[in-house]
Amino acid sequence: MRTGFVAALVLTMHVSLLGATGVGKYAGEFIAIGVGGRALGLGGAYTALATDVTAGYWNPAGLSHMEYPQLILMHDEQFGSLVNYDYGAVAFPVGTSTSLGLSVIRLGVDDIPDTRNAAVDVNGNVTYDPNDLSRIDPSRVSYFNAADWAFFLTYSKRQSEVFSYGANVKFIRRELGENSATGIGFDAAVWFRPFENASLGLNVQDITTTFLAWDTGTNELISPTMKIGAAYGIDAFEGRFTPVVDFDVRFEGRKYASAANLGPVSFDIHSGLEFDYRNVIALRVGYSDIQQITFGGGLRLPKLAIDYTFAKFDGANQLGNTHRISLIFTLESDQFRRPPKE
Repeated sequence: MRTGFVAALVLTMHVSLLGATGVGKYAGEFIAIGVGGRALGLGGAYTALATDVTAGYWNPAGLSHMEYPQLILMHDEQFGSLVNYDYGAVAFPVGTSTSLGLSVIRLGVDDIPDTRNAAVDVNGNVTYDPNDLSRIDPSRVSYFNAADWAFFLTYSKRQSEVFSYGANVKFIRRELGENSATGIGFDAAVWFRPFENASLGLNVQDITTTFLAWDTGTNELISPTMKIGAAYGIDAFEGRFTPVVDFDVRFEGRKYASAANLGPVSFDIHSGLEFDYRNVIALRVGYSDIQQITFGGGLRLPKLAIDYTFAKFDGANQLGNTHRISLIFTLESDQFRRPPKE
């Protein structure tokens, strides 16, 4: 039952997009899911906190604060393992104040049965009657994939110890069977530390509006999203408490699908709290923009960080809960460390 539900959902979504022209209200939604076990454990409130390899996604400006090259891998299965969400990224320091990164995201439903040519009558003639499944000929069933890809090329510059800026060039590829779409977009971001233990972040995604062109002749536009975040660290109990909050400002006219709106402008909130004990063990709780409570934890080992997030969906008996694990590998060696400023 779940297979049919998800397949129908994917088909309906993509077919409606193929038949539309103009701004796709949820055309870039797969990119908004989020990456990294730490960030997702905080409900996606990570714009001001991202200074590791995941900053290529959350806030390109923060990438310049990393000291060693890093690699991250994450796998997520949703809706009873029917939808696969994969993420990988690599980033490394260049010179005394610059960082470069590459991130890849894939959201896909694989091996979807196509029965359009499999409905036959007793004489072998195609009836095209989707309501009579008893006439399906298994030998005529074919399979296809529905997959969305995003590639981020990140540049980040640390102007000073308290201010940095960065940008992404973003390539998007959407595939549905024999049809596909290609697009390119840009993100621009800044990171600022107004005083000790506090940080602010701003990331304007798809700042020029991202254009997607389908091979059917249909075009889509992904409107800009402005992510504004704040974080503050409080040292206590041999560790650090870090409350975080993010606001998403969109210009798609989501109205009642958002927490608040002013005409076509909508507002959503993410929030979270992390307790990091001696930079070894961390506990997290968060609240996402889809009104979902998340829980997570992290373990830091030499050159390896393991982060886990649990998210519960309403109707979990049908759709299943989500468990996310990400691994960050750090080349923490003097030969790979960012050179100090002269």
